[in-house]
Amino acid sequence: MEEDEADQGGLEAAEPIDADPELILRTIDNWIDGFFLLLPNIAVSAVVMAIFLSFGWSASWTLRRATRSRGRSDLGAVIGSVFKWTVWVFGGMIALTILTPSLRPGDLIAGLGIGSVAIGFAFKDILQNLLAGILILIRQPFQVGDQIVAGEYEGTVERIETRATMIRTYDGRRVVIPNSDVYTNAVTVNTAYDLRRSEYGFGITYGSDTKLAMRVALEAAGGVDGVAEHPGPDVQSTDLGDFAKVVRLRWWSKPGQADVIRVGSDVMLAVEDAFKANGVEIPFPTQTVLWHDQTGAEDGDREEPPRPGDADARALPRGRDERRA
Repeated sequence: MEEDEADQGGLEAAEPIDADPELILRTIDNWIDGFFLLLPNIAVSAVVMAIFLSFGWSASWTLRRATRSRGRSDLGAVIGSVFKWTVWVFGGMIALTILTPSLRPGDLIAGLGIGSVAIGFAFKDILQNLLAGILILIRQPFQVGDQIVAGEYEGTVERIETRATMIRTYDGRRVVIPNSDVYTNAVTVNTAYDLRRSEYGFGITYGSDTKLAMRVALEAAGGVDGVAEHPGPDVQSTDLGDFAKVVRLRWWSKPGQADVIRVGSDVMLAVEDAFKANGVEIPFPTQTVLWHDQTGAEDGDREEPPRPGDADARALPRGRDERRA
């Protein structure tokens, strides 16, 4: 009973909450008045932002068009994108200071500096790839269309973007490699020069004439379509193997992967036919297997030749030998 009375006393002591319609209307009216007071600032800030947006877009388009005419479209795309976003961020800051007069440009710049440090730590990898992409596009160690080997991947460069370099492998797959990995690691550019050298070692038997084989291989390679004349093919005797002498042939062709494979196949076929026509034999691995006596110690000494009459005893098990006796 005492607890119920205390609860009733607490409810009676609580003051009722009444809504004040006049206060609500007055607050809404102040908001509306403030909005109309800010209309000039909103209009000016919108115009300023539109100007910066247009300027950033037009500058980016101009950079892309200018670099495209010089064969540097990827560089123009990256620099244009960076310049466009820089202009847009700067225009947004100015529009914000116009919209909010109490916000001073110094405070905004100070806050932007602190925020940029935090953004830098948060997006370290993205910014690193962006900088690496710009350096790759400026220095041009390779271009779009080149065939490169980057790490364990090999293919044709399709695009160089702000974050990654995209290559198309020879089996028709796309590999996206971060620009920081491409810039800091070794990259082999197969199509950097007009010609690319290939080589293959042909084995000949020890009974074949090495000088004849070298001359035949050199003439056969020189007649293959796609093998460069300057520098022309060359040949050396490089190895005396277990079952063959090695004649190593080297030749130059166009650097593309398709040309290298096609010309290499034609060279091997031409040399093979030339060897057959001139009596140069191509060996194959041979093995000599020596079998020793596998009889057990109970059947006698393996070093001692069998005595007459012991053949049946060795050929048959002991049980059969005893039954025959």
